[in-house]
Amino acid sequence: MERDELAAWLRLALTPGIGNISARKLLVAFGLPQAVFGQTVAALSRVITANQASELLKPPVGLDQQTERTWRWLNEATDDIARRVATPGDADYPAALFDIEDPPLLLYLTGRLPAAVARPAIAIVGSRNPTPQGQTNAHGFARAFAHAGFTVVSGLALGIDGAAHEGALAGAEARDESDDGWATLAVVGTGLDRVYPGRHRDLAHRITRRGVLLSEYPLGTPPLSANFPKRNRVISGLSLGTLVVEAALQSGSLITARLASEQGKDVFAIPGSIHAVQARGCHALIKQGARLVETPEEVLEELRAQTGAISRSPDSIAPGRHSTLETCQNDTENPLLKALGYDPIGLDALLARTGLDAARLQAQLLALELDGAVARLPGGLFQRQATA
Repeated sequence: MERDELAAWLRLALTPGIGNISARKLLVAFGLPQAVFGQTVAALSRVITANQASELLKPPVGLDQQTERTWRWLNEATDDIARRVATPGDADYPAALFDIEDPPLLLYLTGRLPAAVARPAIAIVGSRNPTPQGQTNAHGFARAFAHAGFTVVSGLALGIDGAAHEGALAGAEARDESDDGWATLAVVGTGLDRVYPGRHRDLAHRITRRGVLLSEYPLGTPPLSANFPKRNRVISGLSLGTLVVEAALQSGSLITARLASEQGKDVFAIPGSIHAVQARGCHALIKQGARLVETPEEVLEELRAQTGAISRSPDSIAPGRHSTLETCQNDTENPLLKALGYDPIGLDALLARTGLDAARLQAQLLALELDGAVARLPGGLFQRQATA
């Protein structure tokens, strides 16, 4: 895109009172943005309101600076990491977004562009404060999905989102054929010239090498709270279905699940302990008709039925860092694992269940913790870990 064309698109996107829906009406009526701005107020008022038409003929404050910032950002792309501002109809604009109610007018993308192979996508969302088990589940499911040839979509937030992106990158690494598509796609709620949260800076960089960062927000946009629920429609819109790993009852993940359902997409939920706050949102979704799933294969079966895709089973993933843990958890002779169950439990309750003395119990817990079979939680609690 030439600089003048970029400036016209930015002007249309940044004009106060002109949202995505009004902008689409103008484009349908008059063609490209340059043509829109050549119209009279009377002509524009036949498509949008008179107030909107008046605003449209005044360049928005800061347009020149935003154009310069965006133009410079685009030209700082490298051979390894591309940058795009995609408009509807561009090859880099995901066609799946045309099916949602309010598709973005502009998309900012950076990463592996274009993808050599367009893979079907599955969204994974959940709590920013997950349990250790939830973190493990998100990583394991995402790893299986990516290894089976699906793109994992999430929002780069702390907790479940970060674990999903990490798992997808690990799954892509485990594939033995050439890297032919996006492992993961992160839909962010800020401008792409910043990373939020800051601790995911390294993760964001790795995503750009095996996938894409995507935003509908102009460069320089800070992490405003209203932007994150809005971007959830893009997460669900890009995906065939949405998996909720853990979510409280007021979680933003439930917004994504609702949007997915309204878009006619499948919603999957992993059940949890009845005592865990992070499981209550998933349980509510299941009561409302979301599909309860316990393994990645259950999700993959449903997605393959939709796409007709023939992809490898997650069982074929090469053994990784969880192999010792899986052996430990499949060992039905371990009495301490039986006593732990899968709910968080305190030391006193474990002493009563096992009959062990405190020193011996602590030693066995430490061994299981080092092996990854048990996680130590805040408040002196312990929880058995299962692999996804």
